[in-house]
Formats: sequence, C-alpha cells, structure tokens
Amino acid sequence: MNIRKSWAQSFGKLVNGRFSALFSVLGLYIVLSFLTRIIFLIWSAKDAGFNLPYLLRAFLTGFIFDLAAGLSFLLLYAVYLLLFPKKWIGSLADKIFTYGYLSLILVITFFSLMAEFPFWDEFGVRFNFIAVDYLIYTYEVVSNINQSYPLPLIITVLMTLIIGTLILLHKTGTFRNTFSDKRSIRTRAAYALPVLLTAFLLLTVMKNKQADFSNNLVINEVGKNGVFSFFAAFRSNELDYDTFYPKLEEKEAYRLLKKTLLQENQHYLSEQGDDISRITKGANEIHPNIILVAIESFSGDFLKAFGNEDNLTPNYDSLASQSIFFTNLYATGTRTVRGMEALTLCVPPTPGNSIVRRPGNQGIFSIATILREKNYHPYFIYGGDGYFDNMNNFFGGQGFDIVDRDRGNPLSDKIETHRYNIADDEVSFENAWGICDEDIYKQAIRYADKSSTDNTPFFQFVMTTSNHKPYTFPEGKIDLPQGNRNAAVKYTDYALGKFIMEAQKKPWFKNTVFVIVADHCASSAGKWEINIDKHHIPAIIYNLSHEPKRIDRLTSQIDLMPTLLGYLGWSYNTALFGKDINQTKQGEERAFIGNYRTLGMLKGNLFTQIDDRKRVTQFRVSAKDQSFSEQKNLNKELVNETISYYQTASERFKNGKMKE
Repeated sequence: MNIRKSWAQSFGKLVNGRFSALFSVLGLYIVLSFLTRIIFLIWSAKDAGFNLPYLLRAFLTGFIFDLAAGLSFLLLYAVYLLLFPKKWIGSLADKIFTYGYLSLILVITFFSLMAEFPFWDEFGVRFNFIAVDYLIYTYEVVSNINQSYPLPLIITVLMTLIIGTLILLHKTGTFRNTFSDKRSIRTRAAYALPVLLTAFLLLTVMKNKQADFSNNLVINEVGKNGVFSFFAAFRSNELDYDTFYPKLEEKEAYRLLKKTLLQENQHYLSEQGDDISRITKGANEIHPNIILVAIESFSGDFLKAFGNEDNLTPNYDSLASQSIFFTNLYATGTRTVRGMEALTLCVPPTPGNSIVRRPGNQGIFSIATILREKNYHPYFIYGGDGYFDNMNNFFGGQGFDIVDRDRGNPLSDKIETHRYNIADDEVSFENAWGICDEDIYKQAIRYADKSSTDNTPFFQFVMTTSNHKPYTFPEGKIDLPQGNRNAAVKYTDYALGKFIMEAQKKPWFKNTVFVIVADHCASSAGKWEINIDKHHIPAIIYNLSHEPKRIDRLTSQIDLMPTLLGYLGWSYNTALFGKDINQTKQGEERAFIGNYRTLGMLKGNLFTQIDDRKRVTQFRVSAKDQSFSEQKNLNKELVNETISYYQTASERFKNGKMKE
C-alpha cells in the first residue's frame, strides 16, 4: 500500500511540477504516433496480413522509436529546465522561451505527422531517402504541394491544432505547474538527467534497421517512426556495398559475372579478371535516328494488353501492335533516376542513390559512348529544370546536349556541353514538374528538324512529366477531368499519339526509330519489400523495318538499349551489363529489381533478394499473381550469381572502372 502511495506521489510530482509541459508534449507525441501507426495498419491491411507476434513486435518497436524521436525534440528544453535559474522561474523570459520552444515542437510534430499521410499514400512507406532528396529541390516540391493539396486549408488546420494544444495545456494547469514549481537544480536534476540519459541511450542504440525484422514491408514500416526514419535516411544516403551486403571473393565474383554476361555474338577483349569489355559482332548495320521516350510512371497495368479495360492508352496500344513489343520487361527501380540509369548505363541498381545523383558520375561508359562512336548527336530533352535530381550534370557528363527549362541552376564547371533553354513563349501549359507532354514533344521535333538540316544522325532521350502528381494538363484534350492518375495517363497517351502523328509528317521520320518505355511504375508499395508486379513496365521499338513482334521472354530494363542495337545490326565494343535479349541463351534471361536498400534478381520463377543486413532470401514467384513464397533451401548458384552482379557493379563505380 505504501509503495503504491509513494509511486502515485512521485507520478504526481512528475506531471504537476516544473517538467509537466515537457512530459505532456512528449505524451501527446507518443499518442499521436500510435494513432498514426494504427491508421497506416488499417490503410494497408490487405498487404499486412495478420500475424499477431509480428504486429506486437512492430508496435513495441514503434513505441521505442516514438519515444526516441519525442525525447530528441525535447532535449534542449530538458536542459533549459535543468539549468534555468530558480529565481527567474515564471518570469516573462521563462514564459517566452517555453511558449516559443513548445510551439516550434508542436509545428514539427503536427507537420511531420500530417506529411506522412500523403507520403504513405504515394510510396506505402515511412519517410525515406526520397523525402531527404525532396528537401534539396524546394521549387519543384513546394510548387507540387501547392498544386496538389489545399495549402491554405492545411496551414489553417496546422495552426488550429497548435493553438488548440497550447490552450488545452493552459486549461489543464500544465503551464501553471511549469511556471510555479521553483525547485532547486539538484531536485530538477532527478527529472532531467533520466530524460537526457534515456534519449542518449535510445538515439545511440536504436537503428532504423531494427524495424526490418520480417519480409512483410507493411509490418516493417508500421513499426517505424517517420521522423526517425527521415534522419536515418539522411545519415545513410549512400550505402557502401562492401560494408553492408553479402560478398564473394572478388575474383570469383568477376568470374561468374563474365560467364553470365557473354552473348552468343560476343567475345572478351582481354583475359584480365575485372575487364568486362566485349566485342559485339553485328550484321547489315543501319544508322537510323533514335528517339527514346521515357514516360513518367507508366505502369504496365495501364495497357489494354495487360488487362486494363478503361481505354486509357489507345495510342500506345495501337503502336504496340505495330512494334517490337516487350511484354515481360521489368524496371530496375521505383524512381525516374533509376530508369535513366538503367536506360543509359545499363547497370543493375546499386544500393543507395542512383548513379545519376552521385558525384563522380561523369565520363562513364554508357549508351552515349557507343552512339558517339557512330557519330550520333545525343540530346537530353526534359520539360522541367534538369537541375532536379542532378539530371543535367549526369547527362551533360555523358556528352549529351541539354534542352530544359533553365531556371539559372548552373551545370558543373567540369562539363563541356551545350544547354538550350525552353523559352516561355514555347510553353502552352506548365506545372510544378515541367511543361506538358505536348510541349516537350514539340521540342523533340524542333531539335530533330535541326539535326536533320545539319545532316547529322541524332539520339534523343526525351523525359515526360505529365503523368505525375498533381496530374494537371491542358484543358479540352481528353474526356476525363484533371487531378487524378487515370486522367493523367490518358492525356500522356493522347500527347504521345499526337507526337507520332506530327513526326510522321517529317522527312526524317522514315529513318527514325522510336523507343517508348516507362521509367518506372506508378506505385511500388505492397506486401513485400520488393513487389515484382509493381515493376512491370511496357516498352516498344516502333518504326523498325522488322515485322511487328511480341517479346515475351523475361527482360530487364537494362537490356532494352542493347537489344535495340542488336536490331540495328551494330558491331561495337561494350562494357555494359545489359544484354541483347535476342542473343541471350534460353534460360539465361534475368531481371534486376531493387529499391534503395534491397536488391534482387528474378530468374525463372525464383527471386533472389539481398539486403543491407547481409541477409539472403529466396522466393518462389507465382506465375498467377507474382506473389512470393519463401524458399527454405537456397539455390546457391542463383545466390552467387545475384551477388556477383551487384557486387561488381558497385565495385566498378566506386573504383572508377566504369569510366570510358
């Protein structure tokens, strides 16, 4: 009885004394984080499943993360409460600091929690490296938020929550207790030091990886804290393969790589272990102009050919019937820069940021290297400011001329290339991410005309933007209202059809091949860390002299351009990881699929997955719906092959071996 009474007295002093505001705000943050976790679990219940031990562990882990994040917010205030002179407690200065600091913490608390909902809606995860990247590009992101959401309403709700919380703390006597309790610094230390020590211990011991204890993405992400995840991503924006991932002995890794890379029509230039340079022998070589259109977020399931009944893509569907149509192609990643990396460097998705965004990515052996040897003039044509995601520096560093909406962001001093600005009078419609697809295609035609006049074969990498939130485009073009994904897809398809019609009127059309492919899918969230069906993308090669054909063989995004070069009959040297699917032996087809930290290879009906905790997992993939069932007995040969690709790709970039 005395123990219970003593505990009650101690608890009363805790919540009714100098530290009452601190513990009230901390408690509020933990409760709101718990409710957010519940909402996310209900939101994604179909992918979470019901595994009670896993759910309990996720919520327990989440509570610890919430406590760590909440305490980190209040560390400075705890030090202030400890050291502020006793005689000034309750003074104007004390009240100004307390109200000001707690208001700032409430802004961070409510804003971060509110921001997690649209992020979860789009990506199905807590804040990660994407959120970190977005901080760098304030113009695009702030404009996108303003165009996608009712910003005045959001600000009003945010301010209402903050003011309401302060009023509630006042009415419950929390502030009265904070300003009236004039305990000595020794007594205050008994409260402050445990807070500081607990915060230090949790921030030292807790790692975001500790929430990744299952193969279910939703369960893992529910167990995380958004703010903690954000700063974890900020600290580990680069992941060193050697440190975090399973490895083979280097000679063995290269031996396996060289064995699996070689096509039927190739031989190696050197017997050196880490030299993957190969001579490719072609026949009846032709040199048409090439326009590669990378369509933003263009999932395979938008197409009629893959079961969509909404008639969103009549133009793409029609072109596919006249083209080389890749029906079993998979994007390497979940972001535009991953698609760009796959289509130009033809390399598996190495961990961390895409090579497009990394320093030291200039002068890499790429498709541009081969094109320049064939005297092509390469262009990168983008409707936004190519400063975003380091696109301009990457493409400029590979020798592309840049066409974009130049907002004054300079290229690297090391890059020697031409940059052409899309002028205001050339734009009929523009949103946060760039000009509409119709306008970007007009730029493609303009520079195709220019190259044709100069009698120079050209290669264009055209990146579209209209199929991106806020899903806005010119009025009166299609029969769906703006502001939703289906409408944006239909407008994207409309603009593509119009582009092809305009191109057909040009004298250069007969000698131009069009490669039209998605950069990635519209969404990658699902039950698993990697969801294969959310990487399925369409690709076509249109206007070749070959008969239309469906390629149903498993193909990686990194194989698309080498396959095109095969159709063109080119002989060339290559150090690319991509392969011509038509020169690949039956049974050797594979696709590389990854995200920021988890990497995998699909081969046959097995998906081999490695991650940054050096774990290796293998799944049997259902032919019906591409769902996973984990394999207890690993196929060691596929494990080693998977590791060899990712290990050597990472090692080659890190040590400059990808350079031309």
